[in-house]
Amino acid sequence: MKAVKKFFKLEEKGTNIKTEIIAGITTFATMAYILAVNPSILGDAGLDGGAVFVATALASVIGTVAMGLLANLPFALAPGMGLNAFFAYTVILVMGHSPQFALAAVLVEGLIFIVLSKTGIRTKLFNAIPLTLKYAVGAGIGLFIIFIGLQNAGVVVGGPTLVEMGSLRSAAPAIALIGVVITIVLLVRKVKGALLIGIILTWIIGIIAQLAGWYVINPDAGAFDLIPSAVVAPIPSLSSTFALCFQGLADVFKDVGTFLTFLSVTFTFLFVDIFDTLGTLAGVASKAKMLDEHGKLEKADQALFADAIGTTVGAILGTSTVTTYIESAAGVQEGGRSGLTAIVTAFFFLISLFLSPVFLTIPGFATAAALVVVGVLMIEPIRSIKFESYEELIPLGMTIISMPLFYSISHGLAFGMISYVIVKAALGKFKDISVLMWILAAIFLAQMILHDVF
Repeated sequence: MKAVKKFFKLEEKGTNIKTEIIAGITTFATMAYILAVNPSILGDAGLDGGAVFVATALASVIGTVAMGLLANLPFALAPGMGLNAFFAYTVILVMGHSPQFALAAVLVEGLIFIVLSKTGIRTKLFNAIPLTLKYAVGAGIGLFIIFIGLQNAGVVVGGPTLVEMGSLRSAAPAIALIGVVITIVLLVRKVKGALLIGIILTWIIGIIAQLAGWYVINPDAGAFDLIPSAVVAPIPSLSSTFALCFQGLADVFKDVGTFLTFLSVTFTFLFVDIFDTLGTLAGVASKAKMLDEHGKLEKADQALFADAIGTTVGAILGTSTVTTYIESAAGVQEGGRSGLTAIVTAFFFLISLFLSPVFLTIPGFATAAALVVVGVLMIEPIRSIKFESYEELIPLGMTIISMPLFYSISHGLAFGMISYVIVKAALGKFKDISVLMWILAAIFLAQMILHDVF
């Protein structure tokens, strides 16, 4: 135990083993949905769902362990939402490329990431983001998490006004809101492990609702059985996706057009992943008070390198881009401050390979409660913003509102950076705008105009 405390510097970080374990379990519980969602999305594009499940779990384990050991940070990694949709629905189904072509693009993206991380370029990008925007990103991610949680539970649905409230006569939305209330009560009563307890209690209420006939199983509508059919199940084979990316590399050079398309797809993955990761690190780190007075994150190089490792290994195993998860904020809220939180999260991803019937029955409405509460709490860092100052308020507002509206962390960061540069330039405060900020704002603006990414 002493060795563990010393290695992860628990006393220096003001935490302990029990807190880190609870934080790790909580982080896993809030992002375990990816074990069900990712195989479904990539399965739509022709990949074997069982193999993708294994690839998803193993890539999450490797990336998260790398984060814990190399960076000693409480952040977890898994195949990113949004990036997996681009992988499946755009690159494969719309553009007509093969799964191996898409996986090859992810592999090359990961290798480029490794180079960028080792040269310190990604850290310079992180440090180039002004402290004001880092606080704004944290709050924006908070709203984004709330939106995701409410969507997962069916509380927010599509409608004539684009989004509207779902019917609370349905079990899932109603139970989700009950779960939010339970979690809030536990939190304000300062019950340790409030988020995890809230998830479990909400799940139990769902099981009772199923047994009572209120919650009706309907897989076509996303309402799955809440009672595990078994505890242990055989691990699916990885053979259909493992090393498939290398086959894709051979097809890239067959003609100039294919090669240019490959470059475009690869850099789209690269661009979105860079700024999703930077935004997530900035937001969650600000919530955990891990940023220094200059807005810099200790061991950012190692954190970004771990992210690159996850993406590269994930491509080889057979899944889409692995990235740092905003759900890491749930563990941070529970007090997670070191890499031990990440190691615990990775452990549960590992055992999920053997206990998939149990973990895959945790419904979206149960984890929604934790996501909503965490999202609300993540808004707190903006109290450091000077609201009477337009040069801080405008970038703040643009960043916060863009993330949930455009369903993207990188979109919010883009609007925040562009508005920051515009406001500072309008005030003649050119010294406040670094060369890198000018470049990033220009790139974001060009991407918007050309619709290459946005």
